[in-house]
Amino acid sequence: MIKHYNITVSGKVQGVFYRASTKHKAEELGITGFVRNEPSGIVYIEAEGQMAQLSALIDWCKIGPKHARVENVHFYPGDIMDFEGFAIR
Repeated sequence: MIKHYNITVSGKVQGVFYRASTKHKAEELGITGFVRNEPSGIVYIEAEGQMAQLSALIDWCKIGPKHARVENVHFYPGDIMDFEGFAIR
């Protein structure tokens, strides 16, 4: 069963290839959705996939790419959007 999560990641997560790395990880896991930087300095992700795929992405988000310093990851369910692919916005 497909689930949708809205995910916010805070810390040093902009300017460290977080979005590109998230796209790579999502595609590797077979997740659809998008990632974008927010003016507040957080990274915002909408992701759709099976629960196991989403859990793996959330676990990855807590670490992020090499130069990131993740402080908090929050996620909550959302409405299915039927994304095609995974985009950087």
